Amino acid sequence: MSNVRHFGATGDGEADDTEAIRHALSEGDGVLHFPPGTYRISQTIEVPLADVGPCGVDGTSGTARIIMTGAGPALRLVGTHGGTGDPHSVKGNVYPTQRLPTVKNIEIEGAHAEADGIELVQTMQSVFEGLLIRRCRHGIHLVERNRNVLISHCHLYHNTGVGVFLDGVNLHQINIAGSHISYNRLGGIRIERSEVRNLQITGNDIEYNNHASHNTEPEPTAEIYVDVSEPGASVCEVTIASNTIQATSSPGGCNIRILETPGGNDLSPHLWAITGNIIGSQETNMHLSHCRGMTITGNCIYSCTNRNLLIEDSHHLTLSGNTFRRHAPFYGMGVRMERSHDITLTGCTLYDEHETGQESGASLLELVDCNRINITGCQLLDGIPCSIDAENCSNVTISSCTIHDTRAETKSIHAVRFMGEGTGNLIATCNIGQTIREALLLVETAGVEIHSNSLP
Repeated sequence: MSNVRHFGATGDGEADDTEAIRHALSEGDGVLHFPPGTYRISQTIEVPLADVGPCGVDGTSGTARIIMTGAGPALRLVGTHGGTGDPHSVKGNVYPTQRLPTVKNIEIEGAHAEADGIELVQTMQSVFEGLLIRRCRHGIHLVERNRNVLISHCHLYHNTGVGVFLDGVNLHQINIAGSHISYNRLGGIRIERSEVRNLQITGNDIEYNNHASHNTEPEPTAEIYVDVSEPGASVCEVTIASNTIQATSSPGGCNIRILETPGGNDLSPHLWAITGNIIGSQETNMHLSHCRGMTITGNCIYSCTNRNLLIEDSHHLTLSGNTFRRHAPFYGMGVRMERSHDITLTGCTLYDEHETGQESGASLLELVDCNRINITGCQLLDGIPCSIDAENCSNVTISSCTIHDTRAETKSIHAVRFMGEGTGNLIATCNIGQTIREALLLVETAGVEIHSNSLP
């Protein structure tokens, strides 16, 4: 291996080792080996994969550290792959000399306000394992075009920008697994202005990614932040599974935020599965805007100051087997759907476990200007003022639900309240608790039929 000390690097944390590392890169055997020590650099170490051939960076089981004292990334990996993930689209010397650039077992620390960790440009099958990137701006920054990226067992920690930033990138196939992505001011994993397919976020701890630990003004962000509002942007074929996604409440903050704007040429986020996560402690836990074709199942979603789940202008969503709850000191909770249609909510539990009741004044489930919403087999407990509130909704079916107030002092006014205009709404075979004062409030114009319910 190309031991960077053999090319003049000192690793003493004082001398500028930039040129020595560049020398090792250009004249060595393709593996930049950093023995234990602190390597100070003042400029980006750019790795032109087409020229240097297959390349790896190794930090001796995490005992080596790079301190970046200048602006830009400490390491920039640059390839020439312009194809897709299809093997037949890979041209020229991409496989012989550019495949599988690997960075592992090293720390990168920023010592400049605009220092980044690692930047990727047109790479093929990059691998990052065992990294600690901290006090930088962005941890791992992907731009332009990349394919088949693996990020695992990394700590992307306390950076002023984003932990993993997909920034105006065309990217297919990226796996982010088993990593700790926390205390990054502008988000844990953030996607903007990008076209992304096949994204797996699995088994990570993604927490506290907001301004709170940086002594700066609040800025709306999220642990996982996806913005496809720019023309041509889209993020599809995504799995978010088995993560802890938690935070401290911040103005405009979310744990998971997915945003699209109207008129997006049907490029709205779709083909997503969000499954088996612990999601909690933010202003809004999940915010979906202009989304379609998503499954959200088996999550524990808790503790917010606004809503557990806010859905706007979305359709064809399946929500099943989720628990939505709040506990002190948070005062908001519940699910709110606005201007949405063709949504199934089944087998979910919504409850306020705090004796005094939520202080936001919002019912457990709110529907506004919605159509074709099926609510089946759910438990809705201790709602204030109602368990289910529907305004200007049509073709809402509420069936086989349990709607109770379990508190010593009853606070639920209505189990279900329909207001405004509507047609084709149905309430059937629900068990409505005896302690709810006025079980149903149904405005005549709301078009509601009632069948075979247990009513107080």
